[in-house]
Amino acid sequence: MSEKKTEANWPDLTGRIEGDGHVLPVRVYYEDTDFSGVVYHAAYLKFMERGRTELLRMRGVHHHELDSGVHGEALAFAVSHMDIDFLRPARIDDVLEVHTDISEVKGVRMFISQRVMRGDEILIKANVIAVAISAGGKPRRLPKDLVAKMNGT
Repeated sequence: MSEKKTEANWPDLTGRIEGDGHVLPVRVYYEDTDFSGVVYHAAYLKFMERGRTELLRMRGVHHHELDSGVHGEALAFAVSHMDIDFLRPARIDDVLEVHTDISEVKGVRMFISQRVMRGDEILIKANVIAVAISAGGKPRRLPKDLVAKMNGT
């Protein structure tokens, strides 16, 4: 009889904390590539979104709780700005790591730096600004308890 898979006994699903940041392993699949087997640029956005989500999850911030209003009015995060440097290509079957660090949480904004790496080689560098928004789409100041969790305190 096989054991039921859960996050508790399947830790690679959410990656790992290293120092103040988070590392998420990602394998490149056919669906992530263009006709030549190189990762299509938009696939990196998905990889980085997963990295940001898993970092928050590991720090106790869950999207379903934000949406349900556990922290007051329902809120969500929206990327308002992203600077990306595409340095080297990844290819089908590569195993990558998405490194995510929250550098600052202030007011409605979360400042995040991310790197997509293959071994020691940096493929993508990105600086991201995500803002907290209410259900109506307006910017919303983050509650102090959430800020503490995002900062890992």
